[in-house]
Amino acid sequence: MQGFGGSLLTNGAGNLFGQLGGAVSNVLAPSSSAPGGSIQIKGSIIVQKTNLLDVVNAGASLVDNTADLVGQKVNLQLVSIETDPVTNTGKRSQEIAVENWFLAFDGITVGDITYAISFTVDKDFGVPGAFIIRNNHVNEFYLKSVSLALPDQSTINFICDSWVYNVSKYTSDRIFFSNRHCLPVDTPQGLLTLRQQELINLRGDGTGERQEWDRIYDYATYNDLGFPDFSKALSRPSLGGSNELPYPRRCRTGRKPSAADPNSESLTFILENIYIPRDERFSVVKNSDFVGDGLKAIVHTLIPALESFFQYMSNNHDQFESLKEVKNLYDQGINLTGFLPISLPKAEQPFLLSPFELINQLTDTTGGDPSLLRYPVPQVIANDELAWISDKEFARQVLAGLNPLTVQSLKVFPPTSALDPATYGPQRSAITASQLEPQLEGLNLQQALDQDKLFIVDYRDLYLLYLTKINAQSGAKAYASRTIFFLTAEGILRPVAIELTLPPSDSTAASSLSRVFTPPLSGSKDWLWELAKVHVATNDSGYHQLISHWLTTHAVIEPFVIATHRQLSALHPLNVFLLPHFKNTMAINSSARKLLINAGGIIENTFVTGGYSMEITSVAYRESWRFDQQGLPGDLISRGIAVVDSTAKYGLRLLIADYPFAVDGLDIWDATEKCVRDYVNIYYRDDAAVLADPELQLWWSEVINVGHADKKAEQWWPQASTKSDLVSILTTIIWIASAHHAAVNFGQYAYGGYMPNHPTITRRLIPEEGSKEHDELLRDPEKFLLSTVNGRLQATIVLSTIELLSKHATEEEYLGHRISNWTDNKAAVAAIGALSERLSHIEQLISGRNSDANLKNRSGPAAHPSSSCNLFCKGIWELKYLVITRHGKILLASKGSVS
Repeated sequence: MQGFGGSLLTNGAGNLFGQLGGAVSNVLAPSSSAPGGSIQIKGSIIVQKTNLLDVVNAGASLVDNTADLVGQKVNLQLVSIETDPVTNTGKRSQEIAVENWFLAFDGITVGDITYAISFTVDKDFGVPGAFIIRNNHVNEFYLKSVSLALPDQSTINFICDSWVYNVSKYTSDRIFFSNRHCLPVDTPQGLLTLRQQELINLRGDGTGERQEWDRIYDYATYNDLGFPDFSKALSRPSLGGSNELPYPRRCRTGRKPSAADPNSESLTFILENIYIPRDERFSVVKNSDFVGDGLKAIVHTLIPALESFFQYMSNNHDQFESLKEVKNLYDQGINLTGFLPISLPKAEQPFLLSPFELINQLTDTTGGDPSLLRYPVPQVIANDELAWISDKEFARQVLAGLNPLTVQSLKVFPPTSALDPATYGPQRSAITASQLEPQLEGLNLQQALDQDKLFIVDYRDLYLLYLTKINAQSGAKAYASRTIFFLTAEGILRPVAIELTLPPSDSTAASSLSRVFTPPLSGSKDWLWELAKVHVATNDSGYHQLISHWLTTHAVIEPFVIATHRQLSALHPLNVFLLPHFKNTMAINSSARKLLINAGGIIENTFVTGGYSMEITSVAYRESWRFDQQGLPGDLISRGIAVVDSTAKYGLRLLIADYPFAVDGLDIWDATEKCVRDYVNIYYRDDAAVLADPELQLWWSEVINVGHADKKAEQWWPQASTKSDLVSILTTIIWIASAHHAAVNFGQYAYGGYMPNHPTITRRLIPEEGSKEHDELLRDPEKFLLSTVNGRLQATIVLSTIELLSKHATEEEYLGHRISNWTDNKAAVAAIGALSERLSHIEQLISGRNSDANLKNRSGPAAHPSSSCNLFCKGIWELKYLVITRHGKILLASKGSVS
């Protein structure tokens, strides 16, 4: 490990200064001697100005330039790692001003602006370990980095990436540390006080309403999902803080209580951002917050336009008439000319993305009519428009679709429920051995169980808890589903039975409590079976979006983000190691709370779970979430999909050999774990060093006892007492925030983009044979199916939303690569480099598997094209690079472009 007295990496930054000419051409030349036993430390500061990043603040530069000319400048002060014997804190240099602020290039495009800086310090000042910056300008700016040339001709770097507001906005100085990371015990004496003070600054005192410029990380429950001041119907229970509805914590905003419900936060201006620390918002590039801005535009401009369009064009008839009409969304599109606002009201312009900009993001064409919303063709129908309806593709998507996380090995038959039979009906499944055995390739039921041939996707209990309430909502009729699959000799899954259940309160003579459907054995079409698959797919859509995606990758990670800032100093090596994986998580979560998962939001209006969607995620968190099963090995073992086997690769034997998520995922897990182990070994000599790290211990304790307080008593939480514990904890966190998220996010459009394949709502129950509805089904099966699922408006809203969520951010970061000079520790840089090499090798392995015709779960009937580039299609990450996207999640980007 390099200490603070060792040599530093050079940053090669001399080429950054061309735009300023010779004035800074020698900024990184060695420091020169100065009169009176002093030396000069020269360097540079790189900033981005508000006026270059946001057209709303185009005049900011003029204001700040004027202030700068009259002496209200940006000042810097160095802090040494050596202590001042008088103050017993780090020696401080004289303040210097950033000169010629107004002379720097002020173009109209986003770009770095570099200023030369020079300090005169005593010759025994020592190595600068931190600096303090004071912004006396009216407006904030984005501080990217500071570089200093030391007398030994080495360079010291400060990676800042932070917004700096006027000094009046802060109660304490803004402090930035160099990239020489160290454990608390190794902190140079001169930096100890600043290290502690900066953590205090970030924690706050838990009071007051947070403002835009605040940097406070604190916790609150999810008591901001409803709008009780607007309507009682928009009230929602608080999630978190109770045994009944537990939940991870989110970032505290301090907003005032609602007048109608003191337990809920009040709603601010509808378009205004919900508070998160300023540095947690999207990158400084204009329009980079395409998720937040896009969701706002969908809710406030696109949805009203679509409502008007369908009312006008369809005479208020919302149902698709045929599959061809669904396909027209991609072939012909929707011409919204005359339905979109030509311009936004002035009050909304700072907050809303133009609807024409949104359509340009969502459509698969460029140029032409800016009002034509034409969606890209989803991969699931790109080669065969009817492949999605086959049983093989239905089963394949369980292993390699947008939600490959719920299939379990069936160990005991019949499956049983844990719910109270007095309220929810018989616990024992209605599926019988006689219904299954004709489909088991000559095996009897016990033989199939003994040979690990039976698997299940079971949503029964979770949905049944809320099904009476769900079905009481307008336009929603759903079942709770169980689906059993058989692993064939061919190595693929075959669906052999679907059980759809209603609660006793909903069942009638015309609608029995539980119905079992089996596929037609003759190869003929059975539309009751097809409708049963539709209801299963709808259950899966809700589970995927609410639990596999939102709960287990977004909501559970936010407490880790908060605790990392509150307890791990910017000097701590684990802080810089983890933060890239958290990038923009809080920004997306805050946008989701306001537009996606809130009362009356997109999810409630387009998913069958409706107003009970978030309550259901709380129940799932209560009943099944445990940290020790969130890493891939623990997940696979808990689902019975893998068994411990010392002779197998990675010590696990998969019961389904061709399970793309698991096979490829274990390669990614192993590569990540090796990187984490290498990194931990750099900074921790032994287990005692882990236990002796106060910041680490406080971090882990706060994650459990505050961030996940409703689960703090659980015995499965690992202890952070050994290096092995720490490696497991860190690998799990990175897995959740990267590979797990990629698996459930970036394939959304590939599969869910074609609504009949993965509808989000069902509006009709399956008719009983002999009924009028059954006759209707037989007369026009296609029309009946489409009358069961999403209507036109709901389908297009879902399409727009998942197309937006599946897109890349403006700026990408590659897994296995880091920004220049992220640390001065060569061993740490090497650990990340080794991960990059491993991932390159894994990419080649995955590419080979994807092209192997013997691995039938890699493509299946839909035959996804190998050129699809940014979606999770055939297992995991098909193409050129594994990258970390806008909030630290692994996805694929094709070389040189994304589509």
